Amino acid sequence: MTGPQHFGWFLARGFGPQGWGYPSLDWDYDWTRPEIYQEAARTLERAGFDLVIIEDAPSLGSPDTLDLRVRHAFGGPKHDPLLLAPYLFQATRHLGVVPTVNPAAYLPYTAARQFSTLQHLSGHRLGLNVVTDTGSARHFSAAEQLGHDAAYDRAEEWLAGIRSLWRSWGDGALIGDRDTDLFADGSKLHSVTHRGEHYAFDGPLNAVPFTDGEPAVVSPGGSGRGLGFAGANSDVQLALAPLNEASVRAYRAKIHDAAIAAGRSASDIKILFAIQPVITSSAEEADRIVAASAHPDDEALVQIARKQSSDLETDLTALDLDRPLDTSVFGEHVSRGSIQRLIGDRGEDAPLRAHLTALARTGRIADRSGFVGTAEEFADLIEELGDWGNDGVLLWGDFHPVTLHRTLDELVPVLRRRGILRREYVDGGLQANLRAF
Repeated sequence: MTGPQHFGWFLARGFGPQGWGYPSLDWDYDWTRPEIYQEAARTLERAGFDLVIIEDAPSLGSPDTLDLRVRHAFGGPKHDPLLLAPYLFQATRHLGVVPTVNPAAYLPYTAARQFSTLQHLSGHRLGLNVVTDTGSARHFSAAEQLGHDAAYDRAEEWLAGIRSLWRSWGDGALIGDRDTDLFADGSKLHSVTHRGEHYAFDGPLNAVPFTDGEPAVVSPGGSGRGLGFAGANSDVQLALAPLNEASVRAYRAKIHDAAIAAGRSASDIKILFAIQPVITSSAEEADRIVAASAHPDDEALVQIARKQSSDLETDLTALDLDRPLDTSVFGEHVSRGSIQRLIGDRGEDAPLRAHLTALARTGRIADRSGFVGTAEEFADLIEELGDWGNDGVLLWGDFHPVTLHRTLDELVPVLRRRGILRREYVDGGLQANLRAF
């Protein structure tokens, strides 16, 4: 039997309209108010989850396709997740909160000060999901849009600069001795003079040092450069890969090799694979869902087309479902990788209906063809991942309480009875709980 694993929730819609497009919208929560997020955060903490990661995309994309992004709320609107974090901290005591941050949007000194403040106010529960999205550069006075690898170079410079500011208070600099009326020793503050390719700033930081570790750094990305960034800098890697033994072990080996190459230990980073399970009350219900997904009706296909239209910034709903998908409809701004994920191995001669049907199709957890199944079947999968050395998983979806309860109500007891999901937290905040096992 495997030991405990770490669990997180990836808030895939970000600080946006929770429940939009689903019957749960009629619970009448106001997505612009904190209450729905606070209720969901308390549920995750009661379930023993380590962290919630709040997705963000600060841009609505190409000016020519704004309507596609907002029409069904797939690409926006979204509020700033960093400003949601204090409300989630207030509602919980142990849960780590990880807003998404983009180095293009935060100058290092300002970022170091704001993140330091939240780390202190939260009891050391802040994490930072560092993304390198370059499409939003035009919103931040950037001279030009960086390429893929150059954006990671900037992120590494940004993070190194922030850490130099956090560490500008040397050991013993903060004294706080009432008897001698000495609060701090300025001689133990380190000067910081940063003149890099992307940033220029001076220190030291005027915020005080941490007592229980710096904010945890989380990163997504599956490219070679992204995996290298994670190995060198991250405490948690949001992993996307096929969940078979060869793929899981190979993915983990790449991250661990990158960590060791950067002078770190493989155990310094927790790798959490993202999964969106559909938990059913019986195997028969799971079979019905999977069987129905093989033959989606046009309404279901249109819903998938709407999301793909937002992601690809191309209106697929205006195309004939039964004609081949002409890839010339996609502009130069659309990722070639995203187009290929839509087309898969079906080729460009296949009709749009075939591509959307493939995206609609689900599979059973029991035979490892997908993620529909009972809580017991999902627990079997998590145990199997643990046998391969896995650190944990990120479940994902919106942050509506209905979504969380539908996923967790039957799953949490099963995971706890098997010893996979924690029952108690340790003191010290997010980093301490990540290191607890």
